[in-house]
Amino acid sequence: MIQQEENTRHLENFSFADFLHEWHTLEDKYSLVSPFIQGLVQNGYVMREVTGPAQNRVKIRDQVSQKETEVIMLGSNNYLGLANEPELVEATVQAVREYGIGCGGPPLLNGTTTLHRKLEKKIAEKKKCGDAMLFASGYAANVGWSTGLLGSGDYLIYDSQSHASLHDGMKMGSFRSIPFAHNNIQELRRHLMQVRWKSPYTNVIVCVEGVYSMDGDIAPLPEIRQICTKYGALLAVDDAHGSGVLGRTGNGTAEHFQMDSEIDIHMGTFSKSFGVTGGYVAGQKEMIDALRLCARSYMFSASLPPSIVAGVHAGYEFIDRHPERLTQLHDNVQYMVKGLRSMGFSIEVETAIIPILIPEQIQMSTVIKRFHEEGVFINGVEYPAVERDKQRLRISMMATLTKQDLNYALGVFKKLGNEFGILS
Repeated sequence: MIQQEENTRHLENFSFADFLHEWHTLEDKYSLVSPFIQGLVQNGYVMREVTGPAQNRVKIRDQVSQKETEVIMLGSNNYLGLANEPELVEATVQAVREYGIGCGGPPLLNGTTTLHRKLEKKIAEKKKCGDAMLFASGYAANVGWSTGLLGSGDYLIYDSQSHASLHDGMKMGSFRSIPFAHNNIQELRRHLMQVRWKSPYTNVIVCVEGVYSMDGDIAPLPEIRQICTKYGALLAVDDAHGSGVLGRTGNGTAEHFQMDSEIDIHMGTFSKSFGVTGGYVAGQKEMIDALRLCARSYMFSASLPPSIVAGVHAGYEFIDRHPERLTQLHDNVQYMVKGLRSMGFSIEVETAIIPILIPEQIQMSTVIKRFHEEGVFINGVEYPAVERDKQRLRISMMATLTKQDLNYALGVFKKLGNEFGILS
């Protein structure tokens, strides 16, 4: 079995295949993996079947009994509740009427509509950049900019808790990559000093996430920017979980620190606060022009359907017109955190992600099943996605959760916290 030392392992740089013997035949792999995933599905640990729209309460169909149960949704990245917002739904439907259901080609050929350019300009305006480009997914955006910009002899220095898509970009690219311990400014500085001592003129990009998905903590962008400037490195920020959550107008982590124009490469996704799919990269116009030809995940992927593009653009306009939605999100976070802390849960929260650590000896699948039985949808995260002693429940808050929803969920947390001995 292939294993990595947990104190050096980069959390999202793994695959289930890493835990299989290299000499297994394909049939052996099927026979090992298939029963495992089937068991997870039947137990309701993964791939729970949602039978309606993504909102504060959803209906789940049990894979065994086929019975539908309504549960409170605490496991969706639909932070602002836009996935089912009537204005966005109507904009999406209207785009289907005008443009059809797809482009039938990649962006460089026939896949750039007026809607695509309109959204690219909107993102560039929001990020205070020269231009932006759309990708089929946030995953494709991360792979695309890293492999498209960096070549042999170049360096990517990245936070060890970076998303799996960046790790895959490193595997595909010919550049050199160096991790630094999560949010460790001293180690980042040391790596930059060493790179510049060895290669004074090579291209260097430092990549961090605005908000990290496991703990919901924020990258110290001002300090990182200062170090990048000192050592001549570009700064790339993956703001998948920061956009629509942080900043005065919800524009993300850079706005949170009042440094929108100080980020060299903005990367983001529409799969979180905008509730759909797709991603983007924004930066100076010349860089975006180069990426349109050099990012293979852009050049060789079909364009986002016009309906999705229209929905995202409508989402930006909705956020601008309804700042109260962002306020409601943070009010809900504070209300939930206050209630959990009053029970005895130890929680430090900066964003819409609330992690609750679960002792290693408790089986996560059992915990998730009990929450589901009590009417609460919540996600569990365990090894290898986190260290063995850092398994957790991961609450994702939404602005559209009502106080009634939150009060009910808090009651379930108290009941199950005592039942599993977590509060004791």
